[in-house]
Amino acid sequence: MNLPSSAPLLSVRHLSKTFVLPRNSRDLLTGAPRQRLQALRDVSLTVQPGEILGIVGESGCGKSTLGRCLAGLETPDQGDLLWQGESLSAMRSRRERARRIQMVFQDPYASLNPRMSLGQMLEEVLHVHGLAGDAAERRERVDELLLMVGLTPLLKDRLPHAISGGQRQRISIARALAVEPQLLVADEPVSALDASVQAQIINLLEDLRARLGIAIIFIAHDLNVVRHISDRIAVMYLGEVVETAVTETLFGRPEHPYTRGLLAAIPMPDPRLRTNVPSLAGELPDPLHPPEGCSFSTRCPHVVEACGMRHPALLPEIGEHAVRCLNPAASTQFAFAGGATHPTQEID
Repeated sequence: MNLPSSAPLLSVRHLSKTFVLPRNSRDLLTGAPRQRLQALRDVSLTVQPGEILGIVGESGCGKSTLGRCLAGLETPDQGDLLWQGESLSAMRSRRERARRIQMVFQDPYASLNPRMSLGQMLEEVLHVHGLAGDAAERRERVDELLLMVGLTPLLKDRLPHAISGGQRQRISIARALAVEPQLLVADEPVSALDASVQAQIINLLEDLRARLGIAIIFIAHDLNVVRHISDRIAVMYLGEVVETAVTETLFGRPEHPYTRGLLAAIPMPDPRLRTNVPSLAGELPDPLHPPEGCSFSTRCPHVVEACGMRHPALLPEIGEHAVRCLNPAASTQFAFAGGATHPTQEID
């Protein structure tokens, strides 16, 4: 997709978030202070109008925390969130923010009220936000929302347990769209679904972007899915963005060794398409005690002495392809076997 060269819809500047953990019995006996987990560290990124930005990384890298901060469900400790140049914190109410940014969660059953029918949940959103006029108009709008996400209005009297997982996720998307937001934060929206249903939800999100012009932040760990749907991708590791680029650039010319390791780990049925890039070794470091210097230095195959002493910045700050690495040139010496990029299975 050719994105417009307009001002960013959302700008995230140097966002940080720390959670103070409860003390266990040993801490209480010894008088040890509470431990602090820094879930996000100096995260900066932008989202353009109508763009789909993919966010990928291993479990525990801060993807969901970032999504919750953007949607207003968590309050960051530091940093700025700018909506078309205006601070989100300056908005008069949480409801005003919710009209701009909505979130779709990983588990649709956990995010739906099991005692309310599908129609009641959608009507409630319209009523709370003062949308769609009287009760008759709200019911008409509910039918429109159901059709928009590919469901028949005949389902609106059913409870969440009486429909499938894919249908529940469609209801979650319809509920988010009820307030006509400009940005949808989708946190692992297909990871709990079967492969065939995943493709349906992905196609639905792409269709909604085309029809409504809505921007989407798509959080996932499946790189093939993220490549299919995203215009740009931000790769996260241990609470920070380590690389961001246009999708085909990231897959064709990844510069950070962590990104290259993630791509090397994609299963390749055809051995001729496998890479000579080393897969990721080891586990994520303890987030309570992150490494000194570069956060990836304990797993990096191209580590140099400076990596253990200096924490790299995400450079360049302005540009399509930015990387947080003191030695990116070393990682580019490795090429994918059989071509510069991984193929991906087309989602029909």
